[in-house]
Amino acid sequence: MDTQNATPFVDFQDVWLAYNEQLLRENHFAVEAIDLKVKKGEFIAIVGPSGCGKSTFMKLTTGLKMPSMGKIRIDGQPVTGPLKISGMAFQAPSLLPWRTTVDNVLLPLEIVEPYRSTFKAKKKDYEERARRLLQKVGLAGYEDKFPWQLSGGMQQRASICRALIHEPKMLLLDEPFGALDAFTREELWCILRDLWTEQRFNVILVTHDLRESVFLADTVYVMSKSPGRFVVKREIELPRPRELEVTYTKEFSDIVHELRGHIGAIRQGAATGAPAVPLPQ
Repeated sequence: MDTQNATPFVDFQDVWLAYNEQLLRENHFAVEAIDLKVKKGEFIAIVGPSGCGKSTFMKLTTGLKMPSMGKIRIDGQPVTGPLKISGMAFQAPSLLPWRTTVDNVLLPLEIVEPYRSTFKAKKKDYEERARRLLQKVGLAGYEDKFPWQLSGGMQQRASICRALIHEPKMLLLDEPFGALDAFTREELWCILRDLWTEQRFNVILVTHDLRESVFLADTVYVMSKSPGRFVVKREIELPRPRELEVTYTKEFSDIVHELRGHIGAIRQGAATGAPAVPLPQ
């Protein structure tokens, strides 16, 4: 990956957010002083205690919320409203029960331009793309099943396909595997790893699972308690491609324990209880 990339793909410059005017007047911020530069194609994970502002950060990144102060640029452009270049997946797959798996995956192409205006004319091509994507994540044979005929893990695979069908430049994942059993979760880590390795879209993963963050990400950021700000930046220098076996090594466990120590210190009210790595200005 090009570490000398001059223009960051994600660029937060001293971003603060209060949820309304009264909270702004009272200096009550949900997130504060966020400076973040993410290279094109980089996979980052954000961890921290519950309520620290991880989901608020996601809303800012997608343009669903505008900052009270500071500037955000994505892919070189100022963020002025909801982004079309991103895909999202959440902890609940939220597939429409009356649509088949393939029709659920096609949904963004029916809604998002430039696909929307050509959807009817190109539906056959788009459906072929959706079926290829579903096969890639191990759902061959389930394309025409309904959500209630799929396991939770299968539904989440379909949800990730739906987030990627319009070939976004950035994938935002908010606790996507949190409700799954450990075995299924690890299977999906590997599927996500393979999709990212092949396409190199940017990924921002919000998770409570420290093992997940270390296995998947290039860089892990730790957020403080509310108001959320990044207090630790930890680059994960484990070589790629990473196989699940790496999660049993001392090197991997040491990084997980280090991150757990930072979060423990934050929980005890000492946001800088462990030495923070300064974020790039």
